[in-house]
Amino acid sequence: MELIVKLGELRTVGVLGAGRVGTAVARQALKAGYMVKIATAKPVDEIAMIVEIVTPGAIAVDADEAAAADIVVAAVPLHKYRTLSPGVLTGKTVIDVMNYWAPTDGEVDDFENDPRTSSEIVQEFLAGATVVKSLNHIGYHELEEDGNEPGAPGRRALALAGDRDDAKVLVAGFLDRLGYDPIDAGPLTAGRAFQPGTEIFNGSHTAEQLQALLSAATESAHA
Repeated sequence: MELIVKLGELRTVGVLGAGRVGTAVARQALKAGYMVKIATAKPVDEIAMIVEIVTPGAIAVDADEAAAADIVVAAVPLHKYRTLSPGVLTGKTVIDVMNYWAPTDGEVDDFENDPRTSSEIVQEFLAGATVVKSLNHIGYHELEEDGNEPGAPGRRALALAGDRDDAKVLVAGFLDRLGYDPIDAGPLTAGRAFQPGTEIFNGSHTAEQLQALLSAATESAHA
């Protein structure tokens, strides 16, 4: 595991979902200079005013147009992940920011009765896309407050996990521009180390601290 940096250029970000997390990601992406397109399950004309007020500078679009962005952020409630369209997301890199919160959202059979991580299940559903798990272990308010310039002392780090290196490089560059040190946790299964309830999920960590926690989680998994 090591710090990875941006290789390549990313200009547009599509956000699927306009809840607290999705809009926080959108605002931070706008601050970083990206063009941001937001879509929900509702018609564009029903969300246009809300998007204009909550994420000024972002554009309300339909899901197909949001999915056409250079990178896509899936920020719907996890129990609604099947409302995402596998067809329009084929060939795309999708950042999975969703978490399984059984005590809050209720138990969902898809996740309760499957030993895989939630992101692995989402990846199976979005078979033609490449899912990278990240941005799920930082609060939506912290996302807009904790970002810092590269090299800043104590800069907060965020983990990412995925099965394709090219997709992870794309996501790493995005995280870096949002203001965070990106740390490659490994394959998508490694996302277990920063799911709800873990030390990584519950805290704020520098790159060095996060790497140590991820290494410990890997050692524990293979013990």
